[in-house]
Amino acid sequence: MATKTDVMIRPALDIDALALAEFIKPFVEDGKLLPRTIDELNELLPSFFVAEMDGQIVGCAALEVYSPKLAEIRSLAVSPAAQGLGIGKRLVQSCLERAHDLRVLEVMAITSADDFFIACGFDYTLPGEKRALFIQTRDRL
Repeated sequence: MATKTDVMIRPALDIDALALAEFIKPFVEDGKLLPRTIDELNELLPSFFVAEMDGQIVGCAALEVYSPKLAEIRSLAVSPAAQGLGIGKRLVQSCLERAHDLRVLEVMAITSADDFFIACGFDYTLPGEKRALFIQTRDRL
């Protein structure tokens, strides 16, 4: 059985694009992640971290920086076979460390896994009771 120490978290490399596309495919098919073309993945690679075990990608996450004030954790996924090893939390931590290094003030996550992100230290509000509100426009036009 794999352990936490068998998993390496690292920044994505140029050679990871095809493997990432294959890795996220089942998550896209389940509606858990947005689809990404190879071109999009190549463009986003500098923002990605991958979790690797035995030379295989078992998890990924990206930190998309919108401004010095705001970034978002995106495309977080962990292989079902590798869940329970703390990989998701380590990927989130890697994103938060990068945000800190870049001096980004706030990091958000849009998710259906509230409990997971709360366990990682996220909350529904920011200091001063600030909240993020959304409206979906793609179906309105």
